Amino acid sequence: MIVVLPAAAFAQTTRNQAAVAGPAGVTSRLQSQGYKDVQNLHRMPDGKWVGTAMRNGHPVTVTSDQSGTTIAR
Repeated sequence: MIVVLPAAAFAQTTRNQAAVAGPAGVTSRLQSQGYKDVQNLHRMPDGKWVGTAMRNGHPVTVTSDQSGTTIAR
């Protein structure tokens, strides 16, 4: 299952936070999107962040790009 959650309403702010704060900014963005227990975040060569989190009681792999779009698998 793939879930795409656009974050247009706060993408500009969170994109800048992520750029400045690194994994802490991405964690904050993911938490604001409803993810919990965000772990193992690492930046890929293409600039996307990948890690694991919990969403609605289920473990998911999350990918978050610089525009604020998050994909959970």
